[in-house]
Amino acid sequence: MSRWNIMPHKLHFIFTFLLLFVSLCFSDDDHEMEEFLKREFSLSKPYQGVGSLGSSHWELMGDAMVTTDQVRLTPDMQSRQGAVWSRIPCHLKDWEMQVHFKVHGQGKKNLNGDGLAIWYTKERMQKGPVFGNMDNFTGLGVFVDTYPNEEKYIERIFPFVIAMVGNGTISYDHERDGRPTELGGCNAMVRNQKHDTFLFIRYIRRRLTVMIDIDGQHEWRDCLDIPGVRLPLGYYFGASAITGDLSDNHDIISLKLYQLTVLRSKKEEEEEEQDIITIPSVDNMELLRLGQNEEGMNGLAIFFTVLFSMLGCIFLIVIGMVVYSHWNESRRKRFY
Repeated sequence: MSRWNIMPHKLHFIFTFLLLFVSLCFSDDDHEMEEFLKREFSLSKPYQGVGSLGSSHWELMGDAMVTTDQVRLTPDMQSRQGAVWSRIPCHLKDWEMQVHFKVHGQGKKNLNGDGLAIWYTKERMQKGPVFGNMDNFTGLGVFVDTYPNEEKYIERIFPFVIAMVGNGTISYDHERDGRPTELGGCNAMVRNQKHDTFLFIRYIRRRLTVMIDIDGQHEWRDCLDIPGVRLPLGYYFGASAITGDLSDNHDIISLKLYQLTVLRSKKEEEEEEQDIITIPSVDNMELLRLGQNEEGMNGLAIFFTVLFSMLGCIFLIVIGMVVYSHWNESRRKRFY
């Protein structure tokens, strides 16, 4: 056997080896799943019967109104608040909500407010100061905050998206833009965009993921990803918004909820049946807050984590190639 006959086999082995290691290095814990649109928890054009008693799954509150193009939670006027709430409690274990929304108005930068929120909460149809909903809520809130109240944090660019889990006793801190209780977030330049803007909220295996698509590129961008988020079944979906001295139009074009069918082992199913969640909570919340206090270091830490992971993968690949080369050389000597 000539050297040239051996080379294609060697290249094939190396290529397979590379694929294996790359897949191991960059794999995540996503599991095979299917998604199904749940129309009873979704809101989209033509908004047939929305707000009418008995003829819709959705109910309007406050200054919210339906037009042919959107559900307008607030008009671009001062001191308004409005909301739209599902009438049916949701009992899905795993789900994702895709929100098509629009924030626009006459106000220029930092002369607009205050923002909108997407909810999955025990309470519904309650007016209040937290983006048009009650304070001390029980459940999940994802906020698109368009006005900075805490001006000393100049490194945070608004509008800003954050998520918060409340247990009925935790208050949202307006003066600090919700920082003491946030799970994480990202800046999102969503005001007065000519293209569509979207928010993506996924809850699967007690993991909360929020992403945004706001650049007109039809690509999701990571915003936050938090494990250990415990949300009970049977809560209500909703959307709300509020204006104060400053204002904006806050519009919901669609809310689309998908049921996710996730494969679980028998052991996982048994563990979930035994661990029934009655009060919303987040595992290791104190560690999350500690990490937020070091907010300026987060980007650097992520960079070095990714860098060292890639270097580790490359090192393993090189070691594998050297080992294979020695093995192949000794094998060749045995034949010749």
